[in-house]
Amino acid sequence: MDFLASSFVAALRLIGSFSPDVVDAVGTSLAVSAGATVFAALFGIPLGLLVGLSDFPLKRFVITVLNTLMAVPTVVVGLLVYGFLSRQGPLGALGLLFTPTAIVIGGVLLAAPITANYSLASVRGADSRIVPTALTLGAGRFLAVGTLIGEIRFGILAAVIAGFGRVVSEVGVAMMLGGNIRGYTRTMTTAIALETSKGEFAFGMALGIVLMTVALLVNLFLSLLQRK
Repeated sequence: MDFLASSFVAALRLIGSFSPDVVDAVGTSLAVSAGATVFAALFGIPLGLLVGLSDFPLKRFVITVLNTLMAVPTVVVGLLVYGFLSRQGPLGALGLLFTPTAIVIGGVLLAAPITANYSLASVRGADSRIVPTALTLGAGRFLAVGTLIGEIRFGILAAVIAGFGRVVSEVGVAMMLGGNIRGYTRTMTTAIALETSKGEFAFGMALGIVLMTVALLVNLFLSLLQRK
């Protein structure tokens, strides 16, 4: 208990003193997570809306695939992207491996199925008469869909928040694609894994406290949206 207590106090000191290593890892995590979430939302939300509003023969299969992609382990995503970005891979000439961009790409693949599924669920949970009524009243297809989006805006925002929560807390993709380079690609999760293995438990705990705080705030906000 003394070890945990002293480590906790040391962790709070690192946070309170704005330790450069802590600040760097937190900044990198938030930056790559935000970037991945934005791109995932730009792809996933329209996909979820399209699947939810359309009727086509393979719709049930597409929904099953989206649900399956939500459960794909992060190391599998990391392995796939690594194969594309490595020197022997088809995109190796771009030199993206072990860069923040590589982490963002992996994060997009993790978050996009979540944003798509949340958006799809929001469409399926909305009043099915919204779009037909808007069309009957003379609105164009685009405006009718815009009306629907306005009605499910909290669900759409929840999709974005859930995607961010998925990316900011993962370690497999960041480790495999970023390489955990200090001052460049080291995120909170990879730093926790590395520093704890080196015996720097207080440093790992400091980042763990920050990460848990971020996750708590994200989930509290998501809970408030779901209540609405």
